[in-house]
Amino acid sequence: MLVDSHCHLNYKGLVEEQGEVLARARGAGVDAFLNISTRQSEWPDVIATAEREPDVWASVGIHPHEADQHADLGEGALLEATAHPRVVAIGETGLDYYYDKSERDIQKALFRRHISVARETGLPLIIHTRDAEEDTVEILAEEMGKGAFPALIHCFTATAGFGRRVLELGLTISLSGIITFKNARELQEFAPEIPQDRLLVETDSPFLAPVPFRGRTCEPAYVRNTAEFVAGLRGESLDQLAAYTTRNFRALFSKVST
Repeated sequence: MLVDSHCHLNYKGLVEEQGEVLARARGAGVDAFLNISTRQSEWPDVIATAEREPDVWASVGIHPHEADQHADLGEGALLEATAHPRVVAIGETGLDYYYDKSERDIQKALFRRHISVARETGLPLIIHTRDAEEDTVEILAEEMGKGAFPALIHCFTATAGFGRRVLELGLTISLSGIITFKNARELQEFAPEIPQDRLLVETDSPFLAPVPFRGRTCEPAYVRNTAEFVAGLRGESLDQLAAYTTRNFRALFSKVST
């Protein structure tokens, strides 16, 4: 059985037929889903989906694109939301300098607030980073120096050097359908380096559908295609990869098992 460790079930493209989307994924062998939030206004609906579906779990966080609109969000709001039994993660949060939709200083400050909550609660931090490798690593290293916290880089598309640095810091790496793209050669070459106990797979649906569905609305069912591709790169069977990525998910997101 597989886990989709990062999907947006309440986004347009999936929410209109959420039940059918989940049914198709379960039919493809997916038995757990982490439903990700990107702004505070989404938290109630994301949590409600997790309350309704026993194999769906929720995160609470602010995407860097939304940082300007949440500049005053304090740690208290995040802490309060994490008390819900179906909330198992903090994020997604991080830095995005590709689009620069929010001021970089505000992104950094909010990123650090999320880290503080992850450290206090022990819940894993889900990190989005794009064109911000140096600042991301610098902040992570500084914050790890204040006290360790669990974290992963979701939808990993960065350089191999960045990947090695975050692995040294103890983070997990999650691969999405991007790895199946023809122009993802560097990512494909790096994937076999990721230790078995530090790897997850995801869809980031409704975005980034893997080959052969590229260009369509992505669904959690497609995590199987990504997993098959990654297993091939690593010289493993799909069953092997499914077993240890599921084990890794439950180890990292330990609240799922409680």
